[in-house]
Amino acid sequence: MTPILSVRGVERRFATSTGSMLALQATDLDVAENDFITILGPSGCGKSTLLRIVAGLDTQTAGQVLLEGKPVRGPGADRGMVFQSYTLFPWLSVIDNVCFGLRERGWPRTRQLEVAQDFIVKVGLKGFESHYPKQLSGGMQQRTALARALANDPRMLLMDEPFGALDHQTRELMQELLLGIWEEQRKTVLFVTHDIDEAVFMGSRVVVMSARPGRIKLDRVVPLAHPRHYSVKTTPAFTELKAELTEAVRSEVLRSDARA
Repeated sequence: MTPILSVRGVERRFATSTGSMLALQATDLDVAENDFITILGPSGCGKSTLLRIVAGLDTQTAGQVLLEGKPVRGPGADRGMVFQSYTLFPWLSVIDNVCFGLRERGWPRTRQLEVAQDFIVKVGLKGFESHYPKQLSGGMQQRTALARALANDPRMLLMDEPFGALDHQTRELMQELLLGIWEEQRKTVLFVTHDIDEAVFMGSRVVVMSARPGRIKLDRVVPLAHPRHYSVKTTPAFTELKAELTEAVRSEVLRSDARA
């Protein structure tokens, strides 16, 4: 089966005051339709760099990224991005934030509102359509950002530590919310996280990256059926995979510290 996303030999170097720094080694990754791939690795290993290259927000110094067989040369509506920081437009209400991409694409206002309202309901924000970001909690702002990304009907959803700034309880609720939407919508997802429990619970595959310069060290299928309930975290299959991933990430953190 032809992958929806193909990353081939992608490398990223950055210029520094002492010369060129290799942040991401030549990296290969195939992503199938409807995959939910979570990406783990130590800080500074290139997880977010890889995600930004796929999003078209950064440019590789070598290699190629193909989305449905076409080279990625910049941002596009076929990829929806959700960041860790709250990126809503503060001057727009919830409904208008969710409508934003549809408005930019020239959709009629009535159709914008219809689609936006559907996703506002899906993320549990019915009744908050007229609220502004400053009136929302962090979790509610991320729900709005998720609804905005999904309203554009992207081929891929790219998420960079989207729940990292949330408290533990809200984070777990957002994990269940997103997983439920994925199980219904079957979007293809690349999801960067530092949280191993989150990576296993959310992912259909988990990719572990090495310490900088990053490369894919490990690629594991998650042997847990859908739909998933939080109680799956107590099962032997979850525990065994978590232990393997913990050791893989820990060894890379220790290797990075030893070189520092």
